[in-house]
Amino acid sequence: MSFEMRRVQRLAGASLLLLGASATSALAQTAAQEPAQAPAQDKSSSEIPSVTVTAPSPIVRRAIVPTRSQVRTTRTARVRSQQATAEAAPAAAAATAAPQRGVLPVVTNQFATVTVVPNEEIRREGGGQLGDLLFSKPGITGSSFAPGASSRPIIRGLDVNRVGIVENGTNAGGASDLGEDHFVPIDPLATNQVEVVRGPAALRYGSTSIGGVVSATNNRIPDALPSCAPSFQTYGMPTKAPLAAAATSPCVTAETRSAFSSVDRGVESGVLLDTGGGNFAFHADVYGRNTTDYGIPSYPYLADQSRTVANGRQPNSATRSDGASIGGSYFFQGGYIGASITENDALYHIPGIDGADHNTRIDGHQTKINVKGEYHPDAAAIDTVRFWAGATDYRHNEIGLADPADPTSDGVRQTFTNKEQEIRTEVQLMPFNARFAEVTTALGFQVGHQELSAPSPDNPGTLFNGLWDPNNNTRVAGYAFNEFKFTDQTRAQIAGRIEHVELHGTTPDFPTDFLPDGTPQAGIARNPSFTPKSGSIGLLQDLPAGMVGSLTAQYVERAPKAAELFSRGGHDATATFDIGNPNLTIETAKSVELGVRKATGPFRFEATVYYTHFDNFIYRRLTGVMCDGDFASCGTPGAELNQAVYSQRNANFRGGEFQSQLDVGAFQGGIWGIENQLDVVRATFTDGTNVPRIPPVRLGGGVFWRDDNWLMRVNLLHAFAQNNVAVIAETPTAGYNLLKAEVSYNTKLDPRLFGAREMTAGIVGNNLLNENIRNSVSYTKDEVLMPGIGVRAFANFKF
Repeated sequence: MSFEMRRVQRLAGASLLLLGASATSALAQTAAQEPAQAPAQDKSSSEIPSVTVTAPSPIVRRAIVPTRSQVRTTRTARVRSQQATAEAAPAAAAATAAPQRGVLPVVTNQFATVTVVPNEEIRREGGGQLGDLLFSKPGITGSSFAPGASSRPIIRGLDVNRVGIVENGTNAGGASDLGEDHFVPIDPLATNQVEVVRGPAALRYGSTSIGGVVSATNNRIPDALPSCAPSFQTYGMPTKAPLAAAATSPCVTAETRSAFSSVDRGVESGVLLDTGGGNFAFHADVYGRNTTDYGIPSYPYLADQSRTVANGRQPNSATRSDGASIGGSYFFQGGYIGASITENDALYHIPGIDGADHNTRIDGHQTKINVKGEYHPDAAAIDTVRFWAGATDYRHNEIGLADPADPTSDGVRQTFTNKEQEIRTEVQLMPFNARFAEVTTALGFQVGHQELSAPSPDNPGTLFNGLWDPNNNTRVAGYAFNEFKFTDQTRAQIAGRIEHVELHGTTPDFPTDFLPDGTPQAGIARNPSFTPKSGSIGLLQDLPAGMVGSLTAQYVERAPKAAELFSRGGHDATATFDIGNPNLTIETAKSVELGVRKATGPFRFEATVYYTHFDNFIYRRLTGVMCDGDFASCGTPGAELNQAVYSQRNANFRGGEFQSQLDVGAFQGGIWGIENQLDVVRATFTDGTNVPRIPPVRLGGGVFWRDDNWLMRVNLLHAFAQNNVAVIAETPTAGYNLLKAEVSYNTKLDPRLFGAREMTAGIVGNNLLNENIRNSVSYTKDEVLMPGIGVRAFANFKF
């Protein structure tokens, strides 16, 4: 089925869903049932609602646990208690004040360092990929291999094999960790909240998250019945549904999200529908995005000034993507269980000299099935049981010209497939009094299986066909988190994890200098296995003036991944000839982190410093040798692919992050203030040479003004030049100034007059100085400029 036909079907289906939603809503509700406007807030108030996050720890703290009575004698008493609480829940939810837009969210109740991008910020910022959305966050950036199309988050200088990406608790799937040119199959257009754990998150998510984890959440598997109240969901987290015993009326909500961007003539649109009643809730969403080649400030190619670049645009940078999902949940006494099926499709071009010459583009498709549930049993020892399960079927074709001079040679040059399954279960125990502290324990079990292939039709049956031979791996893990509440002001956490990883693949032996010597080569079966073990300890201490201090220490082990072990071929999109190392050993990280945070009052801030020592740090080392399609070509004149060998060395990473927001005072009925940020990471091997592709030092600040409806801000981010480069095949990167400005407006509407009940609209200006911006972490930074000056206009309506 063609890309256009799929889009027509999805948009038609979305229209029918929205039409049905309007009809059902009209029958289910009357104007008299519309909630009254909330009382006006004191615009000078600095009371900030707490930020709810779910990614860092399996232990969920609830300030009030209404489903448990003081006397636990019979199930009947428990049910009566739950029913009474359920009937009161809607009123309690309605009284919750929504936070003002533009407020810096600071998380102070987690031992890990967490960055939160709430729903309202995602709507303003936009971005086709998670790396675009997070590009300017302290301690985080994006890989920007193909801006707007393939940009994976990088955390504190660590990427791909060390940063996990999950959606609704399960692996995002895809192949973004197997190549910088591969897209992340999570679109911000369908996302309600993004949480980034800066620093090791391997204890909960596995050794592939040794550098951190990016967790995206949405409502594709509803964990709550829809609320027809007109307020925005707080930080993307809906109010928990009443229990099944409580009477609930049918309710339907819908939301449209749309935007236009001038720099790439981009258009994006999405429709989300939530409905439910009684014991059932359902969700459906559909979205699409289309862009042309984006505008750039100047000529993009540093090493070759002879090429023609037309109309001031980055050649071969156009994108198209779309997706759809449908899911539902069944709510029962004490819990729920739900499932969803999601389709993600993308067709995007790869910028750069080689990409433009060969008209390289990637046509990717993913089908993903997710299941999750939660149950609060009537048991004295167990508080909550949670589980997640997911299955992914991913495939993308890398398409391009075999001969740039022959337009008829266009075709598939390589295919990547990933079939992956995962199950994770967690049991949170009831807190118990150990005299010296109140102790809460959570136990987890995780199992996963993955099958990868990367064949090429150009040379079938040869030893170096594709990037690697078909391979598979299996992971089994168990973990435990223990939290100790010594007093209300002092808490501690001790956690541990053990996992076993088995990998099966083939790869030939290579000469020690990685230059062909005439020795015949053959694929050799490799079956390595690893048992990484990890542990952490953390302390949270309330400090004067509403501040919270944190100190954490972690020891984390990571097993090598299949690409690091079994690669042995050319990867055209990244212009590399990758050589894996089947003799790699476990990578170990020993880290310590100190932080101080303040989430309330007129001055909110977060400051963190960290140090990590890696033993046997795995990295892709560019040797300076050039290759073509097989190993025999390495070292020959005119070869086009950089030889990259997976190697290990000890390394040290150290750095820090700071961000703050100060409400200076009242002005014109609102609040004006200033904000700033700083992040730095320095990464060296133990001999003093530099780890390749590390982000630069960045310093930024700005001013803002906000009230109940308006948000205005101007920010300037300065990135210093990155001159700390690797010895071979990496060049310095110039600094830049990124100026952004935005104005947005939010208001409630009368649905009887406008159809919608809430609107948010705004304009965001990006790179207003039209600076040449090159991302030092990108393999193609000397050939690909980031987008130039542009304006993004957006509008969201809730029905």
